[in-house]
Amino acid sequence: MHCPFCNAEDTKVIDSRLVADGGQVRRRRECQVCNERFTTFEVAELVMPRLIKRDGTRQPFDEEKLRRGLTRALQKRPVSVDAIDEAVQRILARLRATGEREVPSDKVGELVMDALRGLDHVAYVRFASVYRRFEDIAEFQKEIAKLQGETA
Repeated sequence: MHCPFCNAEDTKVIDSRLVADGGQVRRRRECQVCNERFTTFEVAELVMPRLIKRDGTRQPFDEEKLRRGLTRALQKRPVSVDAIDEAVQRILARLRATGEREVPSDKVGELVMDALRGLDHVAYVRFASVYRRFEDIAEFQKEIAKLQGETA
């Protein structure tokens, strides 16, 4: 770590502590050249896999797009923002856990459907109707019957 005061490369860690519920490490450092002290924060850099779209194109994963899709499906439903945030974090964790550099966008869609199934059945059917491109009412009935079978 370069000293921000004199740009020397020789710095020494004098104290380390976990912060942000263990998600970051706060380090107090001292420059061995100018003796100035400064603080750094260390965070794990977790790279999300790229998405392979249905048409074969590839694009970077967009967490905000995921959040918007969940929020749109849950619009006017009795689900808290905290529950949505938890669902997003579970989906992100599952995608990272694959260890893959690229994943099909269908995999993300299935993870979203799993999350919505646990949050709100109406939102699940809303999302499924768009995601699976329902053509008629029979497909809605089939999906609802499947949900009713799971809860029985």
